[in-house]
Amino acid sequence: MSIRENIFNIQKEIPDKVTLIAVSKTKPLQDLEDAYECGMRDFGENKVQELMEKYDRFHKDVRWHLIGHLQTNKVKYLVGKVHLIHSLDSIKLLQQIEKVYSAENMIARVLIQINIGKEESKTGIFEEDIENIIEEIEKCNYVKALGIMVIIPKGDVESNRFYFRKTKGIWNTLSEKNYKNVQMEYLSMGMTKDYKTAIEEGSNMVRIGEGIFGQRIYN
Repeated sequence: MSIRENIFNIQKEIPDKVTLIAVSKTKPLQDLEDAYECGMRDFGENKVQELMEKYDRFHKDVRWHLIGHLQTNKVKYLVGKVHLIHSLDSIKLLQQIEKVYSAENMIARVLIQINIGKEESKTGIFEEDIENIIEEIEKCNYVKALGIMVIIPKGDVESNRFYFRKTKGIWNTLSEKNYKNVQMEYLSMGMTKDYKTAIEEGSNMVRIGEGIFGQRIYN
């Protein structure tokens, strides 16, 4: 199926309140253009360098999402270019974001990435460390946390549902608290193979790459 058909079919299946992010990593600009012509304005990239290259050469009304691990030395390249950083995964990274954005007098919009399955292969903070990072976010003047992002362990539908439900429970708990710099606006969970289950369990932001653009080609 074409990119247009893929987007149309996905949009039929997701409620209006759910933001669809087209994950365009490794894809050429022509593929992004096809998605743009279908009305897509939210695009996700894993690597800072690729996001920067596409930012400079693509439509300026696009909202770029950095969804991959962010190294502290790369934060400076994102200022003024990225709509949402999905991968705040340590206090060290938080402090660097605060430092870099304060120098430019701009606000960084971030999601707290939780490693819900405690997998060694994934970044993200553990559930029991959430309060620690929130305490640090509350000290910031240039960082606003707008929700949670999660990448769950690979598994079957029931396993997926367990982790999505667990994450939504954390999101609900944080939603009930009053913070200065933290609010639960976005719950970014669900990708190509599991986004329907994620939405059933409360996700309002899904990140879909192969389901829109087809299989990735890695050199």
